[in-house]
Amino acid sequence: MITVKILVSDPISDQGIEILKKEFDVDIATGLPPAELIKRIGNYEALIVRSETQVTKDVINAGKKLKIIGRAGVGVDNIDVNTATERGIIVVNTPEGNTISAAEHTIAMMMAMSRNIPQANASLKSKKWDRKKFMGVEVRGKVLGVVGLGRIGAEVAKRAQGMEMNVLAYDPFISQERAAELGVELTTVEDIVRRADYITVHTPLTKETKDLIGSKEFAIAKKGVRLINCARGGIINEEALAQAVKDGIVSGAAIDVFTKEPPFENPLLELDCVIMTPHLGASTEEAQINVAVSVAEQIVNALKGLPVKNAINMPYVKPDVMQIIEPYLPLAEKMGKLGTQLMGNYEKVEITYSGEIADKNLAPITLALLKGLLEPMLGSGVNYVNAPTIAKERKIKVTESKSKTAEGYPSQISVKLSKKSDEKLVSGSIIGKEPRIVQIDSYRVDVVPTGYMIVAKHEDHPNIIGPCCMILGKNNINIAGMQVGRIKMGGEAIMVLNVDSEVDDGILDEIRSVEGIIDAKLVVL
Repeated sequence: MITVKILVSDPISDQGIEILKKEFDVDIATGLPPAELIKRIGNYEALIVRSETQVTKDVINAGKKLKIIGRAGVGVDNIDVNTATERGIIVVNTPEGNTISAAEHTIAMMMAMSRNIPQANASLKSKKWDRKKFMGVEVRGKVLGVVGLGRIGAEVAKRAQGMEMNVLAYDPFISQERAAELGVELTTVEDIVRRADYITVHTPLTKETKDLIGSKEFAIAKKGVRLINCARGGIINEEALAQAVKDGIVSGAAIDVFTKEPPFENPLLELDCVIMTPHLGASTEEAQINVAVSVAEQIVNALKGLPVKNAINMPYVKPDVMQIIEPYLPLAEKMGKLGTQLMGNYEKVEITYSGEIADKNLAPITLALLKGLLEPMLGSGVNYVNAPTIAKERKIKVTESKSKTAEGYPSQISVKLSKKSDEKLVSGSIIGKEPRIVQIDSYRVDVVPTGYMIVAKHEDHPNIIGPCCMILGKNNINIAGMQVGRIKMGGEAIMVLNVDSEVDDGILDEIRSVEGIIDAKLVVL
């Protein structure tokens, strides 16, 4: 009988270990140096880690028997997911295990800040009795702004309503229907900043959410506002927050996560009205048990050939099926990312498969497309397994249709995003074994979907493309490819520029200022 072995290289709860030991051989070896992990990993079918172990390309390639890597927690920054995917190794995480702990910590931080509990505790323990100094405020009747209304944000909103707070919320992927279910008023970040007495953030850290609340927002904020961040460091700009406290705009802040951890050089450490905890959002006994049990159950299922619920990468697909659909998976995911970044918020997704591909099992391609649609705004927590559930939770209607009639190419995928009268269409195909974007809205193009792309709508007349390229050249940004599509001469056209590096907002504004440019957006794939 072949023995299946599992290596646990970071500490996890005993409840998870017991689940594993009922089925397989388990070795626990925490704190292994990288060289030792590489030396040992070849003996194991599964590896379980938290955040300490770095599962690098070398570790994965040394794991000749590895079938699955489990992360007892949410983030997978310490795992080379691309290499694992290339090797056919499933990577799973446990995004739901710490939901309640993070929500409760947010509420605890809000209350501790409102009543000056840490400061009063420190004062009393230094044998001072200064009741007037620590006068607090009630939260009842106050306005709470929740930025990010996913699982944790929704749980925070529920608890705040239980304390009779009025809840505003911002989330570009939440429909009015879902907001109504939660009893919150859906609005913008700017409106939240202007109206809220408390603001709490619950988004992943992405290009769009980095410094989401900074100097610009504090300049228009309601005086006396209080902020909480138990999500990711960098969503609230820490330097701007410190200055806003000093300027009397912000009355208090409660911060659990930081841009750099530990935050020993952080300016917030010097401010008495800012309370800080060392990344404790998931640090409850229950959460640690939940993530350990969840990752253990997924490991057991995967090694028995059963489905797993939180695969970060594509679940196992039979080789003969994968050979047919494999080229379409990265195409579909990139189409989704392109569509979301061009459209922004949407309520309906219509996916159409046409031509030869239409008679195949296309479920994995649909999953890849949904993952691509959701990931730009929701971050790495979106995977091939949970993408449909997340779309459903956010009241995004997804429909799929097939037609054996070819639409200009032997096989083609189209996705139309819509919200009321606004819509965005992106179509793609495989041309010469390479993925291509072949249509954006009504414009036919032939674009390689890679890296950074500038998509600009413009008037179809001379002396537009040249000035845009000059702006990029002046800023030392190399153009790798260019496509222009139009419907009729002299009408509106679309220009797609593949560039080798990121383009900041200042450069985009220069391009938008070129006479004849209607709009220009940077897309990151």
